[in-house]
Amino acid sequence: MTANKGMLSVSQVNEYLKMMMDGDRVLSNILVRGEISNFKLYSSGHAYFTLKDETGQLKAVMFRSYAARLPFLPTDGMRVIAHGRISVYEASGQYQLYADELQPDGAGSLALRFEQLKNKLQSEGLFDEARKKPIPAMPIRIGVITSPSGAAVHDIMNILGRRFPLSEMILFPSAVQGAEAPAQLISGIEFFGMSGIVDVIIIGRGGGSAEDLWAFNDEALAYAIAACPVPVISAVGHESDFTICDFVADKRAPTPSAAAELAVPDRENLLLLLREKQGRFCASLEKRLKEERRALSQLASSYVFRHPERMLDDLRVKLADTEEDLLAALGAALLQKKNALQKDIVKIESLSPLSVLSRGYAVASLGDKTVQSVKDAETGDCLNIRFSDGVLYATVDGKEETDG
Repeated sequence: MTANKGMLSVSQVNEYLKMMMDGDRVLSNILVRGEISNFKLYSSGHAYFTLKDETGQLKAVMFRSYAARLPFLPTDGMRVIAHGRISVYEASGQYQLYADELQPDGAGSLALRFEQLKNKLQSEGLFDEARKKPIPAMPIRIGVITSPSGAAVHDIMNILGRRFPLSEMILFPSAVQGAEAPAQLISGIEFFGMSGIVDVIIIGRGGGSAEDLWAFNDEALAYAIAACPVPVISAVGHESDFTICDFVADKRAPTPSAAAELAVPDRENLLLLLREKQGRFCASLEKRLKEERRALSQLASSYVFRHPERMLDDLRVKLADTEEDLLAALGAALLQKKNALQKDIVKIESLSPLSVLSRGYAVASLGDKTVQSVKDAETGDCLNIRFSDGVLYATVDGKEETDG
């Protein structure tokens, strides 16, 4: 094969095609409608996918800076409208769509974002009834987060004043639509939650379009409501309107007016309840008084109250009997002790030396020493000889020892 001036390398061809496409006004700013397939979001943050229709396919890439701003998560089978430019990737020679925007085709972007966020938060347990706090039965201070100029705040104020005049409404003014609304609504939730100055919180606004109510579908607001230690009532729009705020709040009210009715009791119902309790209390008290009067009457007509002196006579007899029993028991005890003592005396006397002497025996002593043997005395010693009836003083004239 002979080289000629028209011969280009593969890289040159790819470079040329890239230059041609990048310079094309149509391809550099294009909208493409198609169905997503083979969607992959890599750890780098870049997203790669294919757009297809009945007869064709187009490779596409969305870099991290654009993919991070998507308000929804693309999935296979989703029909979208993609904006971007067509260009050639020189390394492979493949042309593809470099997308910088995606929006759902048909279902609507807001509806899709709502469903995806709802499913995400539900899977995390933020909608579980078990984690929701009960609304206090009789709150005194009610925090309200809404627009100070809207009809909702006036409706809430009027109903609170009519139903439960003891309650106090504390307003945290906030935008309820627009880009600045979510941050202000979150600030209100965090303020009431941290300050602890209210018993329950109402957050909401009057009706409007889906776009008007969109601030109440904010993900960060949902987490703030779930983390709030104070019970939260959501009251957004009309009865047919539902927002993420409604699902995560501790209680959902169809309207702001209904929220005020849920937040506080009706004083008329309270007064009716008090009258019923008062009637039951009075009836119970009257019944108790009748029973006590009956018991008192029976007591007053009893034998004791009619003849109290007889009761004293019975007690005197009982006391006398007890006294006799005590004296008898005491006498028996003393006699027993006396007999025991007498036995001890006889025993002691039988062991006494004096008892032995009374039988004709005597005890001889030399000074302080008892003479127990002939060997204990010598001739000339003076002995004291004790008898049972006295002492003889004798001198030893002699002694004689015997075998014994």
